[in-house]
Amino acid sequence: MKNNCFMADISMKKYERTFRYNDVEVLKLTIKYPVVNMMYNPHSEIVINNQISTDVREYMRYAGYLYKQAVNFYHDSKKNDFPFHTYEAYMEYTVTYNENCFLSMYYDKYEFTGGAHGNTVRSSHTWELCSSMLIELCNLFRPGTDYKYFLTDKIIAQAGQNLRQNPGIYFGEYESLIVKNFNENSFYLTPEGLTLYYQQYDIAPYSTGIVQFTIPYSEIQWYPRCSF
Repeated sequence: MKNNCFMADISMKKYERTFRYNDVEVLKLTIKYPVVNMMYNPHSEIVINNQISTDVREYMRYAGYLYKQAVNFYHDSKKNDFPFHTYEAYMEYTVTYNENCFLSMYYDKYEFTGGAHGNTVRSSHTWELCSSMLIELCNLFRPGTDYKYFLTDKIIAQAGQNLRQNPGIYFGEYESLIVKNFNENSFYLTPEGLTLYYQQYDIAPYSTGIVQFTIPYSEIQWYPRCSF
């Protein structure tokens, strides 16, 4: 097995910054992100780290927008004599698969802007390590396969089982919402199988959170394997 492709060495980094206005903390920013090291495959290392760096920089720029929003809210709170709550922006990566020449991860972006609760949005990436190719969902199926129908059918079946065990965890029209809000970019690999996810409120109330469904590799007839 070629060591330059089988898996990547991962180290986690943390960036923190507190934004102040008039000596008041108006925004706290935290970013936890991975740095990929592939000593014998520098091309893949550069490509993957560049993608992660792009995501992180975009979130830092977004934090600048949140800072301006927080300052405006601070002024409003002073003007109307109501309490100001510090804004929060939090981004964290989770590596879900790192073997057999595939690297998969998701990252959650949480923000609190003074409401009843914060909100989280999830994104994900999967790479084939030898080529550094970013994997799309269609790459896991034979050409011509109606994988959207196949996957949503599997998800609806799983959701039905979950609902019988935990009534009320999804919206009443969850079946149609699973189809309507299916996103081909919302997936990642795990040792157990292909995991697809739905954002908050896509198919379930806030209390349920981001909803995940894992489909075993045996059911999609694809396995993460090195191509040599």
